[in-house]
Amino acid sequence: MTAFTNRFDEAAVGAGGSTAAYGGLGPGRLLAAEPMTAYLLPGVKLPARAWRIGYTTTTGSGEPTQVTGTVLVPRGPWRGEGSRPLIGYAVGTQGLADTVAAASWQLRFGLEYESVFITAALRRGWALAITDYPGLGNSGTHPYVMGRSLGPAVLDSMRAARRLPAAGLDPNGPLGIYGYSEGGCAAGWALQLQPSYAPDLPLAGGVVGSAPADLEDMITFLDGSPYAFLLFYGVIGLDAAYPELDVLQYLKPQGRALAAVLRRTHALAAAVAGIGLGAFVPKSVSTYCHRMPFEVPEVRERLRENKLGHIAPAAPVLVAGGTAEQIIPYPQAVRLAEDWKALGVDVTMLSLPRREHITGALSFARPALGFLAHRFAESSRVALRRGA
Repeated sequence: MTAFTNRFDEAAVGAGGSTAAYGGLGPGRLLAAEPMTAYLLPGVKLPARAWRIGYTTTTGSGEPTQVTGTVLVPRGPWRGEGSRPLIGYAVGTQGLADTVAAASWQLRFGLEYESVFITAALRRGWALAITDYPGLGNSGTHPYVMGRSLGPAVLDSMRAARRLPAAGLDPNGPLGIYGYSEGGCAAGWALQLQPSYAPDLPLAGGVVGSAPADLEDMITFLDGSPYAFLLFYGVIGLDAAYPELDVLQYLKPQGRALAAVLRRTHALAAAVAGIGLGAFVPKSVSTYCHRMPFEVPEVRERLRENKLGHIAPAAPVLVAGGTAEQIIPYPQAVRLAEDWKALGVDVTMLSLPRREHITGALSFARPALGFLAHRFAESSRVALRRGA
């Protein structure tokens, strides 16, 4: 990992400038790549060739930055119509730890909890570009659920994957976006930003499952619950995306201590601690604050800037949510679908009856992949008609 990072930094400098500016190469440029073996489970390989990549992208404030990720391509030839599709796959909450919360690291050891869904996409013959997101597997702190920082990383992973010669991807092949939970937030923002940020990546469709679309509403929903630790993830994410806000100044010493611990966790460890210690550790965020950072006007403004639904994706979208959600309020999925429809977007709303967050992810995968398969088939038919 360290050797790769060193080569990654050297590649950025060697491109013709500093690591900050990348020599004017622009976002989505492939800076480094190395073959890796990706695992479904420890000792069980994914059915794909794999590379860990480094590439350029853009922060939520428009500054250039560098990110890592993974490119997966099925070993067998593509047997469908047209060219092999490429999915920009946005993983859900991984945590904040620099290394172990990076999807590329987890795939290397068969520990990525979304690998079953990744495998299902590979079985369809699709290639995947999986970003680690800013601050995971690379320098800095992860801007957790700050969609304006996550969406570009998803889109630029697809640009970088197309520029990886060994992957053999058609630069004009069909493209789709997949994401659930925090990945749904990233996927939604990738879909919204694509027309202006990445017009070179015309999308056939996208799927957005249980996305935290309204961060202000998430605060009310989670505060005082066993999942309140996610609000501390959010505070850290805000601080990473918008350091000028200095949101940590509003935390008491015990709040800063808790944030320091959570900054080094994988999501599963944080969940076990948050739920298991719930009887002994206060679950209300206000307990740890001099002032609730979410009540500061400048912070609220940034939260509202990261609300999904006010920008129209150009591609058809499937939006889904579980009716028994305990982490992402189900009404957020309904409202997101309604907001996009009001902007003229072709939206399919999928309700997952009696599904909470985990069972919702399992129930979401099949219809989500089916939706993308339909969109890819339609895209191929349109391309063939144009060619004729």
